[in-house]
Amino acid sequence: MSENAQNEVNTLGFAAAKELRDNFKQVEEIMAGFAKSYENMKLDPFNLTQAYGDWLKAVSADPQAFMQKNIEYWQKSLELSQQAMMALMGQKPEPVVTPAKGDRRFSHEDWSEKPIFDVIKQSYLLTSQWMRTLVSDVEGLDEHTSERVKFFTERFMDAMSPTNFALTNPAVLEKIKETKGANLVHGLKNMLEDLETGKGELRIRMTDTKAFELGKNVAVTPGKVIFQNRMFQLIQYTPSTEKVLKRPLLVVPPWINKFYIMDLQPKNSLLKWLVDQGHTVFVISWVNPDETYADTGFDAYIKEGVLTAIDAVQYETGESEINAIGYCIGGTLLTSTLAYMKAKGDERIKSATFFTTMINFAEPGELGLFIDDAQVSGLESTMEKTGYLDGSQMAGAFNLLRANDLIWSFYVNNYLLGNDPRPFDLLYWNGDSTRMPAKMHSWYLRNLYLQNDLCKPQALSVDGVPLDVSSIDVPACFVSAVEDHIAPWKSTYMGARLFSGPTRFILGGSGHIAGIINPPAAKKYGYRVSDQLVENADEWMVVTPVSEGSWWPEWDIWVRSLNPAEVPARVPGAKLTP
Repeated sequence: MSENAQNEVNTLGFAAAKELRDNFKQVEEIMAGFAKSYENMKLDPFNLTQAYGDWLKAVSADPQAFMQKNIEYWQKSLELSQQAMMALMGQKPEPVVTPAKGDRRFSHEDWSEKPIFDVIKQSYLLTSQWMRTLVSDVEGLDEHTSERVKFFTERFMDAMSPTNFALTNPAVLEKIKETKGANLVHGLKNMLEDLETGKGELRIRMTDTKAFELGKNVAVTPGKVIFQNRMFQLIQYTPSTEKVLKRPLLVVPPWINKFYIMDLQPKNSLLKWLVDQGHTVFVISWVNPDETYADTGFDAYIKEGVLTAIDAVQYETGESEINAIGYCIGGTLLTSTLAYMKAKGDERIKSATFFTTMINFAEPGELGLFIDDAQVSGLESTMEKTGYLDGSQMAGAFNLLRANDLIWSFYVNNYLLGNDPRPFDLLYWNGDSTRMPAKMHSWYLRNLYLQNDLCKPQALSVDGVPLDVSSIDVPACFVSAVEDHIAPWKSTYMGARLFSGPTRFILGGSGHIAGIINPPAAKKYGYRVSDQLVENADEWMVVTPVSEGSWWPEWDIWVRSLNPAEVPARVPGAKLTP
């Protein structure tokens, strides 16, 4: 054994060294099994070979511009070398490049106080800057390919950050010294657990999944399942007021996540707040489909899903007038259902609210980078074998949109620093995704994202009934979030203008989740609200004043104004039992 190796063993201790060796052996066995199971695995699921091939061809057509960008990078690199020499001599020169505002990766003081780490940081930032210039403003590339190249170049740069490597992260080196390397041993154990859970795929835990239990410390608002079929369970919540609004409220959540994002904790539960305001709340909890649902289409989510839920709510309450809320793609489903009901002369839904809902998919934001014909065909090939798309694949795409926050921060914390994931209810929900039936998901991606047919009159049909979104004339309220990267607010605004009835648009702060789950007690973000939807979204934003606090009370005032009649509180399951 070399002297260095012997010193490492003495530092770690024989027990820790043996554990480390055993862990590496276990990794080898897991990865061998993974490799055997996935010999035919597609190694380029995002079809980046084609995208970067097109980029290389485009930049090669203008070698002068390419050379100019390289010269600028070389000049900056020389400047950084000079700065590094000055720093080593005890001077404090102005940095050549600094992290973007809000970049928390380089918050450790050594990144700015110690010359070696400052040079590593600036070298990385400078190289990242150079790579951005190489993939920006490239003539000869179509817009979709250009945006894909820029997006995935950013993700590559995220991955190569010096904070993601033990020997170039001062916080990790500090922890190694403090624990005598035990953090790396424990970090490897964490990685092994994640590999085993992912059956060879590395699925980084974001939270302590054992810390939560539905009905115990998340989703605790009292209620009961009163109906179920093969598509969903219907939950009715226990009233907390003596009187309730005559019109019951049906909530349609997205089918790719669980409904309890709206009921994480009592202090931020939208469902509890709605109950406390006197709404009789019913929520659809979608089935987590397996291979037996392979041929289940979008029609089933309308007819056996939302329409059946409306029937159940009507039977349970005796009311034929219902308020409805749809969240994200649950709102897209609600829109389709409303268009179907309009064509059939069904007028039971008297108001509709849409949280972060796209109807016009012309500008789907960064999610559109994952959706083109080649990628959808690849997904269809995968789903043909399994009968569904696993929820982890969709979750992985969402996480890539914010890779530093949702991937690499946990990689560093769990594996390099050797910390156990902390309990966090939101991240527990985020990891609790559901599968999507092959037929339905393929239809959804092709007809809505690729062809954008929902916003076109009678381009789509359900059970032979043509859908026309412009025929929807019930009072509608759209609620969006200004920083939403999944359903960009300007896209949701375009959809809101398609309806023919009175439509209100509310724009809250923050993003896809926090912009909706924003209880009044938090006094956060603020919002804009208007019933006048001018053609241009930016103009609407300029002329619409900001109100303080949460938009929840604003919405409650709106929905009550449509029919303020009240009745005695309803006991869940008075007529229906599952």
